[in-house]
Amino acid sequence: MAASAAVTRNTLRRQIADALRDEVLAGRLQPGQEFTVKQIAEQYGVSATPVREALVDLSAQGLLDSDQHRGFRVHQFTVDDYRGMVEARMLVVDGIFRRHAPAPAPLTAAVPDVGIGVALVSVRRRGEAAARAARAGDLDILIGYDIRYWRELGRLVAANDYIADFLHRLRVQAWVFSVPYLRSDRDRLGWLWSGHVDLVDAITRGDAQAAVAYVRAHNAQSLEWADRLDRQAG
Repeated sequence: MAASAAVTRNTLRRQIADALRDEVLAGRLQPGQEFTVKQIAEQYGVSATPVREALVDLSAQGLLDSDQHRGFRVHQFTVDDYRGMVEARMLVVDGIFRRHAPAPAPLTAAVPDVGIGVALVSVRRRGEAAARAARAGDLDILIGYDIRYWRELGRLVAANDYIADFLHRLRVQAWVFSVPYLRSDRDRLGWLWSGHVDLVDAITRGDAQAAVAYVRAHNAQSLEWADRLDRQAG
């Protein structure tokens, strides 16, 4: 019974953490917005313990700030924070491709023994959905597919869960920063990256040089967008 209760609590903990992260990514929980464990527990109709644990998890991911007396609030990233995220992922991804140049893997689910090729089928499908959403300017669709695309691709290419988890954390944080700005930007179509399919196809071919070029172009666009935000603020 005790083990069953622990499993249930851990499941609730993950579900609440995922739900709150989605609320932040959707912009329904705004940067700086405050709330308490009690408020979230009442909102989801659960006990305080899994809620507190979920909020602590999100704080450890850098998405929330904890105040012993006032509860929690959504972390407010700055443009400099965002620029640091982009520069960090640039360094990590460049290192991955220098050390682990991918070998060609046929993009077909009909070949059961290609391993990474089969896995890349799923990544490519997510990439197709993300690219379509980016070209349409549909942030609600784009964010979910983009995050899953990069998480799956990171695990395949890095072949190291610690690196993949670090890159995933950066990706989520970058979206948390970006969402409020992009939702109010009439020109956001010009700043939403849609090269998902090109990148996964380059990796499938084993063309590390092309893959690095796509990633660098994406990161350069992100840094250009950060510079634009600075100019607008000035």
